[in-house]
Amino acid sequence: MDQLNGRTALVTGAASGIGLAMTQAFIAEGMNVVMVDVESDRLEKAARELRASGANIITAVVDVSKAHQVQSLAERVDAEFGPVHLLCNNAGVEVIGATWEQTLDDWRWVIDVNLWGVIHGVHTFLPRMRASGQECHIVNTASMAGLSSAAYMSSYNVTKFGVVALSETLYKELAHEGSKVGVSVVCPGLIKTHILESRRNRPGDHPDEGTFGEASQGFRAALSAGVQSGYEPAEVARQVVEAVKEGHFYVIPAQEQVFKGALTRMDDIKHGRNPTVR
Repeated sequence: MDQLNGRTALVTGAASGIGLAMTQAFIAEGMNVVMVDVESDRLEKAARELRASGANIITAVVDVSKAHQVQSLAERVDAEFGPVHLLCNNAGVEVIGATWEQTLDDWRWVIDVNLWGVIHGVHTFLPRMRASGQECHIVNTASMAGLSSAAYMSSYNVTKFGVVALSETLYKELAHEGSKVGVSVVCPGLIKTHILESRRNRPGDHPDEGTFGEASQGFRAALSAGVQSGYEPAEVARQVVEAVKEGHFYVIPAQEQVFKGALTRMDDIKHGRNPTVR
């Protein structure tokens, strides 16, 4: 989809981090953008600043884990902006802790947002994209955790592996039918975002995390330090724009970091080794 000017993008998790950076990058390309997030105050603040520069934006406070909210969003966007040409399923949350420390509510919350949120986006918007007959593109945000597994991140790893699997399958299916809908999956390394503060948006029907031990807390501290010194979200957004224009599937910022884990995992599989503990 090499022509973005005048077309419409929809970005979930758009109020901050990678989602906000993608929104800014799409606006720079002349796109209309639907900014979607659960944080109304942060969303409206970001939108006001972007509108001040002339951006054509609508905002929507939507919980992507709720299928009916995503469906209602699609109907509103159809009415106000017309068809969505670029869908970015980007919203994500995390729980850091040993597998036995994470509660079932931890699991449900992470899966509902990270995996079901992507499924709801694809299920709702893909039929509209295919029916339009226009060039369109879907970008699903996974993680390096979708290519290799780190300890203390079991629920997050499971969802991100799921997003990669869904994206790869969808790409192959659309390619088989010669569709004009492209697919990309984003698998960044450590990026400067607020992902480790995602519990601020945890809903009441998923009570907060359980009690985590010293090892889990140490891992969170180390991960936090890595995030603070990680890549800028704007670099992820730049690579996403390039992938959409040129039809690239894998978008992998911080390649050295990501490939180290992914290639070690593949070598373990190839040589029949037990998983390398990182």
